[in-house]
Formats: sequence, C-alpha cells, structure tokens
Amino acid sequence: MYEFSSYHVLLAALGLAIILAYWLPRFFSGREPAASALLIGLGWLLFGWIPDLPEAISPIATPKPWEIVSELCVIAGLFGVGLRIDRVGDLSRWGPTVRLLALAMPLTILGIAALGWQVAGMTIAGALLLGSVLSPTDPVLAGDVQVGRPTEGGEHPVRFTLTTEAGLNDGLAFPFVHLSLAVAAAASLTPDLFATWAVRDVAYRIVVGAACGAGIGWLLGQVLFRFPRDNALAKTEAGVFALAGVFVAYGLTELAEGYGFIAAFVSGVTLRRVESDHAFHRRLHDFSEAVEHALTAILLVGLGAAMPALMSNLDLVSALIGLALIFGIRPVVGLLSLAGTRLRRPERLVVAFYGVRGVGSVYYLSYAGSHMELANEAQLWAITAFAILVSTVIHGFSAAFAVERATGETQSG
Repeated sequence: MYEFSSYHVLLAALGLAIILAYWLPRFFSGREPAASALLIGLGWLLFGWIPDLPEAISPIATPKPWEIVSELCVIAGLFGVGLRIDRVGDLSRWGPTVRLLALAMPLTILGIAALGWQVAGMTIAGALLLGSVLSPTDPVLAGDVQVGRPTEGGEHPVRFTLTTEAGLNDGLAFPFVHLSLAVAAAASLTPDLFATWAVRDVAYRIVVGAACGAGIGWLLGQVLFRFPRDNALAKTEAGVFALAGVFVAYGLTELAEGYGFIAAFVSGVTLRRVESDHAFHRRLHDFSEAVEHALTAILLVGLGAAMPALMSNLDLVSALIGLALIFGIRPVVGLLSLAGTRLRRPERLVVAFYGVRGVGSVYYLSYAGSHMELANEAQLWAITAFAILVSTVIHGFSAAFAVERATGETQSG
C-alpha cells in the first residue's frame, strides 16, 4: 500500500526550492545566479503556509540545530576563502582590510547597538548583541564579490579587500558576542568584567586562533604535499581532505579556547602557501565550496520557512534598524575607514556598500540563544532575519554587476 509521508513531501519541496532558486535566474542573466534571496523566498512560499511549521523550526524555539548547521557552513566557507587567496602580498595590500576590521566593524557595532538601545528600547546587553551579530560580513553568501578560485589570478584590490574582510571579521565579531553575554549575565559592565574580557576574549583567543590556524595549516600542507614525497596525498582526488583539515583546525583551536573561525581562515591561507601553484588546491577549494553550498541552501530554505514566525515580531522601528545597517551605517563607516587608502573613490564606494549579511549572523544569534535566555530574543531575530533578507536581495542581485564595473571586468551574457 502507498503511504503519504509528510517527511518525503518536505524533502521533495526542499529539493524543488533549491532547484528553482538556481535555475530560474538563468532566464534573465548570463551570470551565475544570486540564489540566496530566492532560497529564502521559496522556503517561505513552499513551507511558510504549513500550520505550526514556522514556529516549530524557528531558531527561537530550537536554536541548537541552527547553531550547528550555520557553524559548519561558516567554517567550510572560511577555509575555502583562505584557499582562494593566490597572493598574500605585503602589508600595504592589507591596508584597506585592516581599516575595515579595526575601524568599520567596531563603529558598525556601536551604531547598531545605539539604535537598538535608544530607539528600539532594548537592554544594553541585547543592543550590544544585536550590533555584534550584524557586524560581520559574510564569507558564505559573498561569492560574487570575492576573488576567484585558486590559481585563477586577477585579484583586484576591491575583491581582495572584500574577501579578506569576510575571512577575518567572523572570528573578530566573537569577542563582542562574548561581551554582550557577559554583560547580560552580570547585569552591568564593570571594570573587572571589561579587563577579563579584554585579556581572555580579545587578546588570548584571537592570538590562539591565529597561531593554531597557521600551525595546523602548515602541518596539513606537509601531510598533503611533502610526506611521503613519492606518494603524497596531493596525487589523489581526495577533496574530502579539505573538510577533514578544517575540522582539525577548528576543533583543536576551540579546545584550546581560541577562535575557531579565525583558525579556519588562517589555516586555509597557510595551507595555500605550501606548493601554492599546485592544482590540488582547486580540488580542495571546490570540495569545500560544494559542502558549503549544500549546507547553505538547506539553511536558507529553512530560514525562509521560519520567516512567518520571525517576521511576526518585526515592527517599523526594527525594520528601520535593518535598513539603516544596509543603506546607512555600513556604507558610511566603510567610506570613513577607507579614506586615504589606495582604492579609488568608485572602488571605495563598492567596498563600503557591499558588506553582505547572512549565515554568520544566523550562527552568532543562534549561538547566543542556545547559551543564554535572551531578553529581546524575538526582536533580535526579527531584525536579523529582516537584515539578511534585505541584504540577499539588494546585495545579491547587484553585487556582481557593481564589482565588475568598479574593477573594469567584463561579463558576457
């Protein structure tokens, strides 16, 4: 006898949503499709109407699965981004990236936190968490603005800056997430709490993350290319090594209380420096990217399915905060931080505006929700989900064209 299984219906609908998201844009553009917004929208359309489903899968109700899936997406993405960088170059090449990390990111946190506290009426801890969650740009959804696959070359300063910023600021947002949770637990920000945070969560964990990433990346390179010399792993087709390598780097760094996101990116960059022109780096990158895309597609369809529950808490003030981030705070602080760099004005405008928000924000907020009872949780998710939706639409459908114009690239079709 035939049995009508709701589970199989959900699987079929999930597959259909992913296929349509990647297929439909090809009728309108010769570029690779910007599928992120369509994945969310189709998830909303196909699943959002099912009674009780949005509430049941909402990250407010079940944050842990969202934390795990988004965490895997981000670490695979960060490792792949590290592998992409063909030429590290000298310090001057990293100047715009350093400015975005040291100036634009903290100013973004302050700007969003101020709006959350003064305009939306959040607690100080909740407002700081909102700023921390929305501050990092996304290494997963920003493929259109990043450098190409390993050994492709053509690393224009605009693409290099956006790539390296996304590679590092996910890890650098973590100290501020920890600070917001510490403030929430203590109900105030004391000098002792701030000093402990500065030493442990900023200095120690960042240094450990970078050091572990560099050391493990180097060791992985030796295992992959050097030993045994006559039968190296790089002679195989074992792209799964990419996933194994990033798991080692991330897991050991987290065990040492460092930031695994920083280690994932740095290990990819360091591994790439070993036999940097070897074709196997492409296989590693492509496997990592395939895993990242698969997990991301499932996550974004799920986010779309949860949208009715999340957006029910969105009011005008919350929506304005999300719009302020995309169209105001990020572009303004980005331009200010890039003033005086070697980038031309059109290039600075593109770098400042295209700070894509996405999976990293989902991870940080679900991480916070699974570790603490949050006072403003529904409001936090409403603003974050809305900001991601706006970013995937505005940035997703315009980024490729804008970056091509700024960098002088051409695209047929």
